[in-house]
Amino acid sequence: MSSSDLTVVAAGVTLHETIAAAEILARDGIAIRIIDPFTVKPLDRKLIADNARQTHGRILVVEDHYIEGGLGDAVAGELAEEPGLSIVKMGITEIPHSGEPEELLDRYGVSARHIAERVRRMIAAQIGRAHV
Repeated sequence: MSSSDLTVVAAGVTLHETIAAAEILARDGIAIRIIDPFTVKPLDRKLIADNARQTHGRILVVEDHYIEGGLGDAVAGELAEEPGLSIVKMGITEIPHSGEPEELLDRYGVSARHIAERVRRMIAAQIGRAHV
C-alpha cells in the first residue's frame, strides 16, 4: 500500500469517528487522508480532488444524516467532471430512532468500525480490479 490509500471526507461527529477509524486501520498498515471540509458551500474542490488523485482516485464521504442532499452529494456534484475519481457515500438510509449516540452511530453504519470496514472493502475492490 502507498503512504495514503484512500481519501475520506467527513465533518462533525463523523469526523471524530473517521479519526478513530484511521487508528484502527493503521494497525493493519492502511493509511487514510482525512479532510474536514469545514463548509459545504464553498467546498474546496481542488483540495479534495488533489488528495483523491494521490490516493488512487478514491473518496469516501461519511455523514451522520441522510445521504441525499448532504455532504456526499456536495462532493459528488463538485467533482462530477473530474476524470478518474470514485466517490462512495456513507450516511443514514432509513428513518432514525432514539438512542445513545454510540449505539446510533453503530446502528446506522457510520461508527469507526463501519468506516474502517468500508475503507477495507474499497481498497480490496481496487486491488481486485488491478489484477483483472
